Amino acid sequence: IYYIAPPPYRATATVNVDFNLEQAWPQDTDRQQFYYLERESRKLEEIAWSDEVISQVSSFIHIQPKNLRKNYLQLSQPAEAGWHFYADDSDPQIAESLASAWADAFVQKAQKVQAEIDPGNINKFIKLEVTQSADLPIKRSVPLSGYLLAGSIGCLALAVFALLFIKPKNK
Repeated sequence: IYYIAPPPYRATATVNVDFNLEQAWPQDTDRQQFYYLERESRKLEEIAWSDEVISQVSSFIHIQPKNLRKNYLQLSQPAEAGWHFYADDSDPQIAESLASAWADAFVQKAQKVQAEIDPGNINKFIKLEVTQSADLPIKRSVPLSGYLLAGSIGCLALAVFALLFIKPKNK
């Protein structure tokens, strides 16, 4: 099945997100620091999935925004350090273009929001930079080993049902 109907290719672009916690929150209150990290991560995640960013990617690659969100794009679990922007497509070049465009659009929009003077915006100490958007690693979204494992379990289940429910012929 893997060779007949292979899974799509997955490209991964990386954006380094540094919250600079020591400068942004100099007090030593862990609970408030974790709240700060969660709040800022949620703000950045909302920017990554915002209409403006997705529309920018959509206009670059000519795919409907709702299809991009549903079928093509995935964001790794956001935290400090590398955020991975995944794009899946049957064509490896399109997957690479999608991931790269999404990461670049995200950083541009986040820096634009950060530059605006509004207390509800992203903290000025957060540093964002695209660390990998060219020559991206591209691999299949589901490895061959996943198919082998599923096939082995399926064959084993069929063998068990065959032993249990098929009666041998008596001679």
